[in-house]
Amino acid sequence: MTTGRLILLDHGVALLDVALWFGTGVAVVLRRYRLGFGLLVAAVLVTLTRVATVSVLAGRGRWFVAEKVLLGLPSLCVAGIAAVLIAGPGLWAGRRTTGERLPARCAVSLLTAAYTALAGLVVTFFAGYPLTWSTALITLSSVAACALLTARVVAREARDEGVLAGADRRSVLTRRRFVNATVGAAVVSAGGTGAGLAFGSTDSVVTGGGPAHSSGSRTALSVADLRSPGGPSPGGAVRRHVLTAKTATVRLDSGREIDAWTYDGRLPGPAITATEGDVVEVTLRNDDIGDGVTLHWHGYDVACGEDGVPDLTQLAVAPGEEFVYRFRADQVGTYWYHTHEASDPGVRKGLYGTLVVTPRKAQRADQDGGGEQLDLTLPVHTFAGAVVVGNRDGRAEHVAAPGTAVRLRLVNTDSDPHRVALTGTAFRVAAVDGRDLNRPGRIRDVGLRLPAGGRYDLVFVMPDTAVALVLDNDRGTGVSLHPDDAGREPRTEDTSDWPELDLLRYGAPSRLPFDPDAADREFTLVLDRAVAMVDGRPSYAQAVNGRGHPSIPDLLVAEGDVVRFTVVNRSLETHPWHLHGHPVLIVSRDGARPSGSPLWMDTFDVRPGEVWEVAFKADNPGIWMNHCHNLPHAEQGMMLHVSYDGVTTPFADAHAGHG
Repeated sequence: MTTGRLILLDHGVALLDVALWFGTGVAVVLRRYRLGFGLLVAAVLVTLTRVATVSVLAGRGRWFVAEKVLLGLPSLCVAGIAAVLIAGPGLWAGRRTTGERLPARCAVSLLTAAYTALAGLVVTFFAGYPLTWSTALITLSSVAACALLTARVVAREARDEGVLAGADRRSVLTRRRFVNATVGAAVVSAGGTGAGLAFGSTDSVVTGGGPAHSSGSRTALSVADLRSPGGPSPGGAVRRHVLTAKTATVRLDSGREIDAWTYDGRLPGPAITATEGDVVEVTLRNDDIGDGVTLHWHGYDVACGEDGVPDLTQLAVAPGEEFVYRFRADQVGTYWYHTHEASDPGVRKGLYGTLVVTPRKAQRADQDGGGEQLDLTLPVHTFAGAVVVGNRDGRAEHVAAPGTAVRLRLVNTDSDPHRVALTGTAFRVAAVDGRDLNRPGRIRDVGLRLPAGGRYDLVFVMPDTAVALVLDNDRGTGVSLHPDDAGREPRTEDTSDWPELDLLRYGAPSRLPFDPDAADREFTLVLDRAVAMVDGRPSYAQAVNGRGHPSIPDLLVAEGDVVRFTVVNRSLETHPWHLHGHPVLIVSRDGARPSGSPLWMDTFDVRPGEVWEVAFKADNPGIWMNHCHNLPHAEQGMMLHVSYDGVTTPFADAHAGHG
């Protein structure tokens, strides 16, 4: 069973446990003792089952069970045992009677166990990881307050029925008032202390085991001064572009019209191409995008001052303004660009385009065949439920003569993954996220999962029959390629049951440029939903380590460090994780190391319950965004910074940066 399914199972068992404990307490209040006894037995059995599921889940990693092991289960076990000892004998004896009221403590103890079970579930969903003293104190005080209130209500009902008529009412009531006041004061004190801790200050940076500051004096370096070299390499050229961001109604090739935010009134924006060693110079102008715009070069390791993050590496380009980006294209491969100001609505509405850099020398033969070549760049985007490939929804048609060497550059510009399948031919995955794989083998009849923001280069030699690229198992969406002399349709077989290619086992191993096991700094990022502050407002946030942007501490690194991340997904959603300015080497997934080609990615999909370990060399100074590339998740708080020691920003607080 996958960890994600195990998390779902544990949630289901926990919810059933809550219902059974509440049912038992209500049955006692209603004097349905036979039913109450049966529910009590069931509640105990389900609690023991919960212990088992949490034990199995603990084997997948402490991050998945910390609050359960340290708070939820211990408190539930204590409350449950107390309830069994207090109410169990009365329920057993009362199975054959109705109407006679059990002592108030029976109902109170059972409902207290129910409150405790509910509190554990609430902590998991609304506080998550890590468990803090604040969360523990607030949780325990809340359970105690509910128990006190229940005791008062039940005692009042008993008194109204005259249960205390034969006793010294004054003495009993005095004792109860004293106990309630004492316990109440303790509850208020614990809750207040927890609330105070919740609003306490936190560290602005974490060092991951490395030094807090580099030794010796060092002049601070501004990201505004971190710009790319001025001139092209020998033989290179300066390729100048002007992009104007503006609203427009765009007609797709299929005839469909879309009200969009665009670069140059086009969907996608103009394709930017360069040859290795050229200088790319892009002037961005804003016509009428009121939120402002930028250009972020997704996956391209530009200098930090060119990275296009508003209020961090630059100010957003407002209507009527412009900004010039300039960098040398030393990195070959398939990339894309998009706005990073209000990127969720901006990219979704059309502010994106492609960037392709080809080698200056003749490309090595990483695909079979020769002669003619067909190179197609295919950004995939969803507008109002319709998947658009390039600028066409439905299926795009292309002609390629048999023997043509074909390269399909797939770019996922959405916030969700796409499934890709190629029918009609064997192929190779030549590159992932712009980086070539080592000795990729020929494959066929497999599906590929393309993460949000990710890119795959598929290469093959055109056969004498039609070939189809199928998106999301929809045979009406994708790309068809036909030979010159044949109009036959691609195979129309169902691809939904094709196995998914595991890239960690694809290709051949090769030597690494650094040892990922000799890290200078190590950080753990636990991804989940939690109540947290996001941009100064309380929110049910997409959180990292229980906090939302900009309250998440920066990850401090120094130039030359080998940095290692452990990225844990406790949630039930997929989080495509994206670090700016650096490719990351995949070290392991759920403890399993790659057996194929070294896999370098800039966006990797962390599915529910998965644990990824990645590493990178800190060789590009700056302050870099590190965030979920499901852009609504980033906007809801799931982003932070990797900050190089000694680097500052003049544009805003160091925790700024818009999703």
